[in-house]
Amino acid sequence: MCFSIRLLAEEKRIAESYAKMRSMSLEEAFKQALFERIEDEYDIAAAAEAYAEYERSGRKSRPISELWKELDL
Repeated sequence: MCFSIRLLAEEKRIAESYAKMRSMSLEEAFKQALFERIEDEYDIAAAAEAYAEYERSGRKSRPISELWKELDL
């Protein structure tokens, strides 16, 4: 798939500078940034769901010091 985006001159300069700094093409820089953003948002959604599940379970957390005592550490 191929697509194009319009950038202001300053945006293009910043993007090209970033790509050059990372020794990659502008295409690679945009692709990497896009998929990193997708991964970050997926991780945030997964964490929120896991936390909601934890809250629904009624379990309670406890201080790590209690675990250390339990394990004689």
